[in-house]
Amino acid sequence: MGLELDIKFTPEDFRRIRGMVYRRVGIALNDSKTHMAYARLAKRVRSLGLKSFAEYLDRLDQDALSEEWQNFVNALTTNLTSFFREPHHFSMLRAHAERWRKRGRPYRVWSSASSTGEEPYSIAMTMAELAESLRPFPCELLASDIDTHVLQQAMHGVYLRERVSQLPEPQLRRFFDKGVGANDGKVRLKKRLREAVTFFQMNLVAEEWPPLGEFDVIFCRNVLIYFDKPTQAAILNHMARHLAPDGLLLLGHSENILHLSDAFLPCGKTSYRLA
Repeated sequence: MGLELDIKFTPEDFRRIRGMVYRRVGIALNDSKTHMAYARLAKRVRSLGLKSFAEYLDRLDQDALSEEWQNFVNALTTNLTSFFREPHHFSMLRAHAERWRKRGRPYRVWSSASSTGEEPYSIAMTMAELAESLRPFPCELLASDIDTHVLQQAMHGVYLRERVSQLPEPQLRRFFDKGVGANDGKVRLKKRLREAVTFFQMNLVAEEWPPLGEFDVIFCRNVLIYFDKPTQAAILNHMARHLAPDGLLLLGHSENILHLSDAFLPCGKTSYRLA
């Protein structure tokens, strides 16, 4: 496999990893992910004092409820994100929300793969700016991820200054506190923004979803690409049941779902509504 190995790692180990992560969270790893799987899981193997991947995988197989399963999943999930990534979606969100009128319930938005929080906090900033012109504007923001580690990071709302360097200075002053002393070079979302988002763990490939209710906008960007087509279709069918009749589903730039589900129709750049 062309790897410099200090821990025994065989093609059979990788085959087992592929099967285990697929059964657990629906992620489909292809052969190009061999190096990634070794590099990320080797840290877990070392931390447990084991000599081979086979030992590690055997341990997981022997206890389906082991807490180590969450470390296994966290290691293999990819969390690439940034503030206001794909900015056209936030313009679309604002325009959609501006058309919204009080309907006896809050305007509800769900970031379904929130990673370290940049996406849901970008939504929160958009909604905070909008609330100044639309009063009252009750809003509920939910954010979920399968990875417990990134959820903890998101809830803390602390980022390196370079992560927000592209934001306008007025936005930085309004929504972030600068770190001082040991936290110099970092920023933190102001408390009211952090409290505006409800974070929770969720597995999108679970057969049963929690009672989430209906959403006016669902962000599911750059998530479906990690699943095979049957899993993608199942997730989309779930989302269709949780999208309001005039709601928006926003996907990543490389995702096209027209061949996967007849529940949605395109209504803009990488945006969909219920058919």
